[in-house]
Amino acid sequence: MLRYIYGSNLHDHPVLADTMFRDRGVQFRDRLGWDVSVDAQGHERDEYDGEDPLYVIWQRPDGRHGGSMRFLPTTGPTMVNDHFADLSDGAAIRSPLIWESTRFCLAPNANSRIAAALMLGGGEVMRGFGVTQFVGVFDARMVRIYRRVVSSPTVLGSSETGRDKISVGLWTYNPSDRVKVLWRAGLSSALSHHWYARAFGEKPEKMLARAA
Repeated sequence: MLRYIYGSNLHDHPVLADTMFRDRGVQFRDRLGWDVSVDAQGHERDEYDGEDPLYVIWQRPDGRHGGSMRFLPTTGPTMVNDHFADLSDGAAIRSPLIWESTRFCLAPNANSRIAAALMLGGGEVMRGFGVTQFVGVFDARMVRIYRRVVSSPTVLGSSETGRDKISVGLWTYNPSDRVKVLWRAGLSSALSHHWYARAFGEKPEKMLARAA
């Protein structure tokens, strides 16, 4: 199932949090070779995990992590502004309508349906919070995954080439994409509504109507 959990509430989900940070260590340090910090428990964390981000997490039936993404408003500290501003010509990306999406992570044995479910969850956050775009930094290996789940970004800028290519991209909310992502994830609209309402108490369109 999809879970929507703020960082300040991760302690209520110890198994899910433990396996998420462990899987991040496996993916980003061991598999991708990124220069990230991994502690003695095998947890990969950075300073933005301390900013009370909103995590969208696929939770397996046994309570463990299947995949996750991390979201922060661009009105506060973000990776794209603090470390990758050169990829957007030095211009800071700050708007209450744009959130940053980072740390897209899949458990070692996750499949493309879990990737699509995470994209679905990101879209539900957009609908519910009135966010029009996500911005994020990604490497060349993510391009194939984004295409597969019908969620390719508009590239704002890149550095390096080939497998070392790093880009900043914008994902724009489009209601018509939701149907495609639901199909890719093998999920129903009603079930997605249910998971969102469990976290926030309202369906996405009701939150958006109230914020308008």
